[in-house]
Amino acid sequence: MTLPAASIPDSSHSMPPSGDANKVTVYKLDHDGREVWQYPARVLARAPHHVRLEAFFNRDDTDLGYVVFKRGDRFIETFYDDRWYNVFAVYDRDDGELKGWYCNICRPAEITASAVRCDDLALDIWVTPEGASSLHDEDEFEALSLPEDARARAFETVDSIRKLGTSGSLPH
Repeated sequence: MTLPAASIPDSSHSMPPSGDANKVTVYKLDHDGREVWQYPARVLARAPHHVRLEAFFNRDDTDLGYVVFKRGDRFIETFYDDRWYNVFAVYDRDDGELKGWYCNICRPAEITASAVRCDDLALDIWVTPEGASSLHDEDEFEALSLPEDARARAFETVDSIRKLGTSGSLPH
Protein backbone atom coordinates (compact mmCIF):
# COMPACT_ATOMS: atom_id res chain seq x y z
CA MET A 1 0.00 0.00 0.00
CA THR A 2 1.48 3.33 -1.00
CA LEU A 3 0.81 6.03 1.54
CA PRO A 4 1.17 9.77 1.20
CA ALA A 5 4.05 11.15 3.27
CA ALA A 6 1.58 12.65 5.75
CA SER A 7 0.26 9.15 6.54
CA ILE A 8 3.52 7.28 7.03
CA PRO A 9 4.07 6.65 10.74
CA ASP A 10 7.72 7.55 11.05
CA SER A 11 7.17 10.88 9.32
CA SER A 12 4.81 12.16 11.94
CA HIS A 13 6.41 12.46 15.33
CA SER A 14 6.88 15.26 17.76
CA MET A 15 8.32 15.59 21.20
CA PRO A 16 6.22 16.26 24.26
CA PRO A 17 7.21 19.45 26.05
CA SER A 18 10.34 18.67 28.02
CA GLY A 19 13.50 20.25 29.35
CA ASP A 20 15.43 17.11 28.40
CA ALA A 21 18.65 17.99 26.59
CA ASN A 22 19.09 14.44 25.30
CA LYS A 23 17.36 14.99 21.96
CA VAL A 24 18.28 14.00 18.43
CA THR A 25 16.88 14.70 15.01
CA VAL A 26 15.88 11.67 12.96
CA TYR A 27 16.40 12.10 9.21
CA LYS A 28 14.35 9.82 7.02
CA LEU A 29 16.20 9.39 3.71
CA ASP A 30 15.07 7.72 0.51
CA HIS A 31 16.96 4.80 -1.05
CA ASP A 32 19.36 7.26 -2.76
CA GLY A 33 20.18 9.03 0.52
CA ARG A 34 18.06 12.14 -0.16
CA GLU A 35 16.26 13.63 2.81
CA VAL A 36 12.52 13.02 2.73
CA TRP A 37 11.70 14.47 6.16
CA GLN A 38 12.96 14.86 9.71
CA TYR A 39 11.54 14.83 13.23
CA PRO A 40 12.79 15.26 16.81
CA ALA A 41 13.13 12.39 19.26
CA ARG A 42 14.38 11.85 22.80
CA VAL A 43 17.22 9.40 23.45
CA LEU A 44 16.27 6.65 25.90
CA ALA A 45 19.41 4.52 25.55
CA ARG A 46 22.60 4.24 23.54
CA ALA A 47 24.71 1.14 22.93
CA PRO A 48 27.70 0.49 20.67
CA HIS A 49 25.54 -0.42 17.64
CA HIS A 50 22.10 1.05 18.31
CA VAL A 51 20.12 3.87 19.81
CA ARG A 52 16.61 3.69 21.33
CA LEU A 53 14.44 6.79 20.98
CA GLU A 54 11.01 8.02 22.06
CA ALA A 55 8.70 10.04 19.82
CA PHE A 56 4.94 10.61 19.62
CA PHE A 57 2.58 10.36 16.64
CA ASN A 58 1.55 13.93 15.87
CA ARG A 59 -0.99 13.66 13.07
CA ASP A 60 -4.68 13.00 12.86
CA ASP A 61 -5.61 9.37 13.40
CA THR A 62 -4.37 7.32 10.44
CA ASP A 63 -5.80 3.93 9.46
CA LEU A 64 -3.20 1.92 7.53
CA GLY A 65 -5.58 -0.99 7.03
CA TYR A 66 -3.75 -3.22 9.50
CA VAL A 67 -3.39 -0.77 12.41
CA VAL A 68 -4.70 2.67 13.34
CA PHE A 69 -2.11 5.17 14.54
CA LYS A 70 -3.66 7.79 16.79
CA ARG A 71 -2.43 11.26 17.61
CA GLY A 72 -0.36 10.83 20.77
CA ASP A 73 0.56 7.16 20.27
CA ARG A 74 4.01 6.55 21.76
CA PHE A 75 6.74 5.18 19.51
CA ILE A 76 9.86 3.56 20.99
CA GLU A 77 12.21 3.49 18.01
CA THR A 78 15.36 1.38 17.76
CA PHE A 79 17.88 2.23 15.04
CA TYR A 80 20.93 0.04 14.34
CA ASP A 81 24.19 0.86 12.58
CA ASP A 82 24.88 -2.82 11.84
CA ARG A 83 21.44 -4.12 10.74
CA TRP A 84 19.26 -3.53 7.69
CA TYR A 85 16.15 -2.52 9.64
CA ASN A 86 14.77 -0.30 12.36
CA VAL A 87 11.94 -1.17 14.72
CA PHE A 88 9.23 1.05 16.18
CA ALA A 89 7.31 -0.41 19.12
CA VAL A 90 3.94 1.39 19.00
CA TYR A 91 1.96 2.00 22.21
CA ASP A 92 -1.65 3.17 22.33
CA ARG A 93 -2.16 6.71 23.60
CA ASP A 94 -5.28 5.77 25.58
CA ASP A 95 -4.30 2.65 27.51
CA GLY A 96 -0.54 2.37 26.94
CA GLU A 97 -0.92 -1.13 25.50
CA LEU A 98 1.49 -2.35 22.82
CA LYS A 99 -0.23 -2.23 19.42
CA GLY A 100 2.67 -3.94 17.66
CA TRP A 101 5.92 -3.21 15.86
CA TYR A 102 6.35 -1.18 12.69
CA CYS A 103 9.60 -2.33 11.07
CA ASN A 104 11.30 -0.52 8.20
CA ILE A 105 13.70 -2.32 5.89
CA CYS A 106 16.56 0.14 5.43
CA ARG A 107 20.29 0.41 5.16
CA PRO A 108 22.18 0.50 8.49
CA ALA A 109 21.62 3.84 10.21
CA GLU A 110 24.22 6.53 10.73
CA ILE A 111 24.02 7.37 14.44
CA THR A 112 25.74 10.45 15.90
CA ALA A 113 25.38 12.41 19.14
CA SER A 114 22.75 14.70 17.62
CA ALA A 115 21.23 12.83 14.68
CA VAL A 116 20.09 9.51 13.24
CA ARG A 117 20.05 9.11 9.46
CA CYS A 118 18.52 6.13 7.74
CA ASP A 119 18.00 5.23 4.05
CA ASP A 120 14.54 3.67 3.76
CA LEU A 121 14.15 0.86 1.19
CA ALA A 122 10.31 1.04 1.11
CA LEU A 123 9.52 -2.44 2.51
CA ASP A 124 7.67 -2.37 5.83
CA ILE A 125 6.65 -5.16 8.17
CA TRP A 126 3.92 -4.93 10.79
CA VAL A 127 4.21 -7.44 13.65
CA THR A 128 1.35 -7.90 16.10
CA PRO A 129 1.93 -8.48 19.84
CA GLU A 130 1.08 -12.15 19.16
CA GLY A 131 3.91 -12.38 16.60
CA ALA A 132 1.88 -12.46 13.37
CA SER A 133 3.47 -10.37 10.62
CA SER A 134 2.44 -8.76 7.35
CA LEU A 135 4.68 -7.32 4.63
CA HIS A 136 3.78 -3.98 3.03
CA ASP A 137 4.86 -1.79 0.11
CA GLU A 138 6.38 -4.57 -2.02
CA ASP A 139 5.41 -2.68 -5.19
CA GLU A 140 7.32 0.41 -4.05
CA PHE A 141 10.34 -1.76 -3.23
CA GLU A 142 10.26 -3.51 -6.62
CA ALA A 143 10.18 -0.12 -8.37
CA LEU A 144 13.41 1.03 -6.68
CA SER A 145 16.67 0.98 -8.58
CA LEU A 146 18.72 -1.16 -6.18
CA PRO A 147 21.68 -3.46 -6.71
CA GLU A 148 20.85 -7.17 -6.53
CA ASP A 149 22.83 -7.63 -3.30
CA ALA A 150 20.74 -4.93 -1.58
CA ARG A 151 17.52 -6.63 -2.75
CA ALA A 152 18.72 -9.97 -1.43
CA ARG A 153 19.76 -8.39 1.87
CA ALA A 154 16.31 -6.77 2.19
CA PHE A 155 14.48 -10.10 1.83
CA GLU A 156 16.90 -11.83 4.23
CA THR A 157 16.08 -9.05 6.69
CA VAL A 158 12.33 -9.62 6.27
CA ASP A 159 12.87 -13.25 7.29
CA SER A 160 14.97 -12.18 10.29
CA ILE A 161 12.31 -9.75 11.52
CA ARG A 162 9.58 -12.36 11.17
CA LYS A 163 11.65 -14.77 13.30
CA LEU A 164 12.20 -12.06 15.92
CA GLY A 165 8.46 -11.40 15.96
CA THR A 166 7.40 -15.02 16.38
CA SER A 167 10.00 -15.56 19.13
CA GLY A 168 8.92 -12.40 21.00
CA SER A 169 12.38 -10.85 20.59
CA LEU A 170 11.58 -7.46 19.03
CA PRO A 171 12.66 -4.49 21.17
CA HIS A 172 10.19 -2.70 23.43
